[in-house]
Amino acid sequence: MSKEGMPTRVDVVIPVYNEQDDLEPNINTLVAFLRTRCPYGWRVIVADNASTDRTPEIAGELVRRYPGEVEFLHLEQKGRGRALKAAWLRSDADVVSYMDVDLSTNLEAFLPLIDALLVDGYEISIGSRLAKGAQVTRRWKREVLSRGYNLLIKLLFRNRFSDAQCGFKALTRRAARELLPQVQDHSWFFDTELLLRAEQINFRIFEVPVEWIEDLGSRVDILRTAWEDLRGLIRVRFS
Repeated sequence: MSKEGMPTRVDVVIPVYNEQDDLEPNINTLVAFLRTRCPYGWRVIVADNASTDRTPEIAGELVRRYPGEVEFLHLEQKGRGRALKAAWLRSDADVVSYMDVDLSTNLEAFLPLIDALLVDGYEISIGSRLAKGAQVTRRWKREVLSRGYNLLIKLLFRNRFSDAQCGFKALTRRAARELLPQVQDHSWFFDTELLLRAEQINFRIFEVPVEWIEDLGSRVDILRTAWEDLRGLIRVRFS
């Protein structure tokens, strides 16, 4: 229960762009998990950022299949960070969270992620592929890039969190309302900037070691994303 005596609710946002193949089966999996394992009230929000395939149509079918459990938010502009920001700011849930649509992160880590906020009093909790106890399966190139990127963040900011980019995060509503106006990035650097801004105002971040398996069908342009992340780090460091 929340402090006001109302049932506690968690919003789970799934940002999507052209995910017509993965969306339906993975939302089915997520809803089945939440129905059986989540002790809190919950809602899944598919946040579409300007998809050009059948993603909006499939999302509409899921809303009709799961009334009151799945909602659809459509944005006319691209950007994963933009979709998350829009969904989180309109939410009235006690906790806002997100995970990638490919469900690369094992769902068993979801309740520890949420309990860190609702039970232990943290403002932010994140899945980490680099924390002790994490189990990760991915290609060596992505492993090297991820570790190198997080090392660079530590050299520039002396931050305490270990994994900026894992697509598995949760915030209290208060933390979201205070942090999101300060986050300028609308794309992949959104996660990193969110955590750096959180440490700047002394929000406590809890890390959950996760089991994570790389989606080999991912269409993310790694080199372009790395360049945009580097530009973002420079902007935040000298702003």
